[in-house]
Amino acid sequence: MALTTMLVAAPTALADNGEGWIGKADDKTVTFFCFGVMAFFVILVIGLSLLQGALDRRKEKRRYDIERLG
Repeated sequence: MALTTMLVAAPTALADNGEGWIGKADDKTVTFFCFGVMAFFVILVIGLSLLQGALDRRKEKRRYDIERLG
């Protein structure tokens, strides 16, 4: 019953005549927001790939050093 109440009340909780926190959302606002989301994920994937490459190089160097010395 509590879950049903929350689901029914959720749409009106933050509604202010159909406007969100930034006011009216026109096409320009939505477009720039979507570009920002795409840029975030592109930068995230590139950054995490660079990090993984650096960690792999470090791992291979340690393996080489262990084989060389051990």
